[in-house]
Amino acid sequence: MSTKHKHYYPANLLKFLLVSFILASCSSDPSKKIKKENVQTAVERISTSFDYPSIEFDKTNHDFGQINDGDIVETTFSFKNTGKSDLVISNASGSCGCTVPDYPRDVPIKPGESSTIKVKFDSSNKPGMQRKTVTLTTNTSKGKELINIKAFVLPKN
Repeated sequence: MSTKHKHYYPANLLKFLLVSFILASCSSDPSKKIKKENVQTAVERISTSFDYPSIEFDKTNHDFGQINDGDIVETTFSFKNTGKSDLVISNASGSCGCTVPDYPRDVPIKPGESSTIKVKFDSSNKPGMQRKTVTLTTNTSKGKELINIKAFVLPKN
């Protein structure tokens, strides 16, 4: 056997196959391989495979009317879990430090059960129309729920 002829066949073939693979994979559009009816079926399966809890309030807005600067007022929002799984409120936060919610922290509310959220509003140094929001972080399908309060704070004389 002659040692003059070196065989580069495997290395050249490997390079050729690699370049061909890259070119072929870059030219294919994965979105063309997805069938529209398969996507719709998957969406339906996901949305029906998990029964989210649902929260239904007796009210989502409360108007304290006219109050005096410095008054601390409170209201209660009652709600019911109208869903098919346990409802959990993992956080509740007021839109400012003057609005403080008291809620059932990380306590599962069973389907059909009711509970309350108390909201205190401190009107000190807040003259005029005040609108505040409490944002609830929940395990409902929306993930967040909002309740609102408002008051017209009469200034100090």
